[in-house]
Formats: sequence, structure tokens, C-alpha cells
Amino acid sequence: MRIATDPPNTADKARSSNHVSRNLDEIDLKILSEIQADGRITNVELAKRVGISPPPCLRRVRALEEEGYIHGYRGLLDARKLGFDVTVFAAVHLSSQAEADLRAFEEFVRAEPLVRECWMLSGEVDFILKCVAPDMATFQDFVTHLTAAPHVRNVRTSLVLHNSKYEAAVPLDVKGRR
Repeated sequence: MRIATDPPNTADKARSSNHVSRNLDEIDLKILSEIQADGRITNVELAKRVGISPPPCLRRVRALEEEGYIHGYRGLLDARKLGFDVTVFAAVHLSSQAEADLRAFEEFVRAEPLVRECWMLSGEVDFILKCVAPDMATFQDFVTHLTAAPHVRNVRTSLVLHNSKYEAAVPLDVKGRR
């Protein structure tokens, strides 16, 4: 199975493409579920698990990649074991919601290695950032830099004490319940 690369900006891709490019059948959903559970699965094993032969399985995987259902493959690492003991959510309120200012903030955030996720929200907060840092001093330096960024009105942070659930997967089994 080939390794696909992540799109440069998932939000931009979502804005410019249809939500669903085709109907997924049961085999496609099984393929996505198996790949999501184990991105290192071989095509032969994947084909066996979904009940088809390897050549059509590989064609389906490639089609799912090309259509954007599969954004990429990556290993999930343990941040704490790698010395990133601090996880913080930062709620950012901008002084301007002009499109150019929102994009400028997104570009600023993409260049910040401590920011692992950035979500634009509706409501009182414009963006929520998930950040990791090796220690509080490093994170505080980042917050100082963040609050000085153009159009940042204020930043509220919440230190993560404990993570009760982390599931990077899409809940494919929920879709079938509707």
C-alpha cells in the first residue's frame, strides 16, 4: 500500500470540494474502518478482512485516496513519552473577522510548531488551539508571542489535567445508525 501525503490545508480543501463525491458501499466502509484501525495493514490482509481479492482492494484504496476520503497515513505518538508534558487549549478572540485577517491568523498558526490543531469556531471565540509544550515556561513564551500576533484581541487558556478519551478515528459505525 502506498503512503499518501496529508493535504496542505484540510479546511481549504473542504471549502472547495463537495462533501461526498460518491456513495460509499459496504466494502468501501469496511476498507476505511480497517485502514483507520491499522494504517500499516498490508493490502493482502486488508483484502482478506473485507472479503475481496487484493487487486480490486488496492484499486478501491487508491480511489478512496484520490477522492480525498483518506488524507494520509501516520503513526500516533505519545506526546508525554516524548517530553511534551503540557497540553493546553487556547481560545483566541480576534479584533477583526475580516476574511483577510482570519486567513492571516491561520497562516500565523500553521507556522507555530506547538499548535497541533486549530479550529475556527462560531460564537464568542474565533479559534480554539490545541497546543503541546515540553514545559509551562515554553508554553508561556508561546502565549506571549500569540497575544502579540496581529488582530489577536485576547487569549484564554485551559491547561489539560487529564484526557479521558482520545480517538483520532471517524466514528464510521455511527453513520449507519441514522
